[in-house]
Amino acid sequence: MVVIKIIAAIGKNNELGKDNKLIWHLKEDLKFFKEETTGHKIVMGYNTFLSLPKLLPNRTSIILTSHNIDNENVIVFSNFEELLNYLKSLDETIYIIGGASIYKLFINYADELILTEISDEKMADTFFPAFDKENYNREVIDEHKENDIEFKHVRYRRIV
Repeated sequence: MVVIKIIAAIGKNNELGKDNKLIWHLKEDLKFFKEETTGHKIVMGYNTFLSLPKLLPNRTSIILTSHNIDNENVIVFSNFEELLNYLKSLDETIYIIGGASIYKLFINYADELILTEISDEKMADTFFPAFDKENYNREVIDEHKENDIEFKHVRYRRIV
């Protein structure tokens, strides 16, 4: 059975990014993201795909987009329902890595949300979708401070 996990770094106001870029570059968080997602399929939208400097190594990239992507190293879906049916047919953990519209599509299907909650605010043009925290068990995985910015990795497991 597939396990769908959303992974994102968000600010105090659910900020995700600005101008198709991350607004925080925290080494410990990037390391955490790499450790979590390596060896898994990662699902993203077109803008997130474009924002990556290259395909993330040791991960299978799945892109949901209406754009034509000429890259044999990625799996492309143009229809959300078809992508969801494909994912449901798998017996593995899948990570949803963004952006905002992709998070919004998957928020009600995710078994877990793994959020880097950053105690900072920045100007943003994309935001993580609101979700009802009452529907989840919250577990703080770890806490960090980097460049005077405090953040914690938090796992939200959906209550079944």
